[in-house]
Amino acid sequence: MINESVDKSKRQFLTTALTVVGAVGTGYLAVPFLSQMQPSVKAMAAGAPVEVDISKIEVGQLIRVAWRGKPVWVLQRSPEILATLTTLDGQLSDPQSNESSQPESSKNSARSMKPEIFVAVGLCTHLGCSPTFRPEVAPHDLGADWKGGFFCPCHGSWFDLAGRVYKGVPAPTNLEVPPYRYITDTQIIIGEEEKAA
Repeated sequence: MINESVDKSKRQFLTTALTVVGAVGTGYLAVPFLSQMQPSVKAMAAGAPVEVDISKIEVGQLIRVAWRGKPVWVLQRSPEILATLTTLDGQLSDPQSNESSQPESSKNSARSMKPEIFVAVGLCTHLGCSPTFRPEVAPHDLGADWKGGFFCPCHGSWFDLAGRVYKGVPAPTNLEVPPYRYITDTQIIIGEEEKAA
């Protein structure tokens, strides 16, 4: 009788020990396979939000940053530029940005959260070329109607300094405004929207 009770307790101990060792071994085998399914650090960084310091941008200056593999422009606009925007509505295809992609906080005539700072993805909505920044007024190659803006050299699309597309050009919609938010008055994060109150 004593031998039978000893054998049962040994058997119970061995069964429990083997179960624990098997579970730990399965975990060690599963970790590499599960971690392989996660996006790489490079892939996560490509889609990660980008912080931009706007404190040193001068009036009329455009800076470029990369977000999700795309160029994003940040432009400091002057009061004169903002005044010009309202005079162009009749020449624009979508002056109120009803057909365009932008966060709700940027759906206005300036297409921005704060009128003086404009943020846009720097890719033409026609075939994805990168327009050139042409802030000068009435240059000889663009004509007297040009009030400053973005010109796409690939197929000739025009955008004003709020990224709104002119009528009669190949680009179908205004430049995309990415999601962004202000951390402080001089710092923005591109890739995150303002949280709803």
